[in-house]
Amino acid sequence: MTDRALCKQLGGYGLLTAEIHYYMPDYPALLQQFVWQQYDLAPRFPELHRFLDHWRREVEAPLHSIRIAHKHLIGPAEWRAVDGVITIN
Repeated sequence: MTDRALCKQLGGYGLLTAEIHYYMPDYPALLQQFVWQQYDLAPRFPELHRFLDHWRREVEAPLHSIRIAHKHLIGPAEWRAVDGVITIN
């Protein structure tokens, strides 16, 4: 059995964290904060757009602002060539 998160990361997905501020429906002068994490593809962020479309359709709270952070967790291996030979007797 393979891990879906690992498969997504190998496919180029990175971890997206979205900090969503929205107005409370009963108290429109107050802002509420919601933090959401998902694996997504930068720079288009299709998963985020799908989530926000769902929010606009199904949630009565209007959005104020969204702040995102994205990080690729799996990247190319780091290596450097070493010039020289060390002999251990």
